[in-house]
Amino acid sequence: MHTPFDFTTTGLPTVYVKAIAVADLPEDMQAGAEGRELLYAVHEAEGEQLAVVADRRMAFVLARQNDFAPVPVH
Repeated sequence: MHTPFDFTTTGLPTVYVKAIAVADLPEDMQAGAEGRELLYAVHEAEGEQLAVVADRRMAFVLARQNDFAPVPVH
C-alpha cells in the first residue's frame, strides 16, 4: 500500500470542497451570507480559493460544471 500514485493521470483536475464559518470571512463577504453560519468553499490543489457558495451540493455542482473533480475536506 506504499506504492506512489500519479494523480496527474486521473483526468479532471481535483478541487476540494470544505465548510467555512461565515465569521471567518472578510466583512464584505459576511454581509452577503444572508444569515447563514456556514458557507462552502471550493479550493484548487495548491490552496487557492476559487469560489464560495451557499451549500455543499451547489459547491459540487459548480465544480463539475467547470470540469473539476470535487472531493470533500472534513
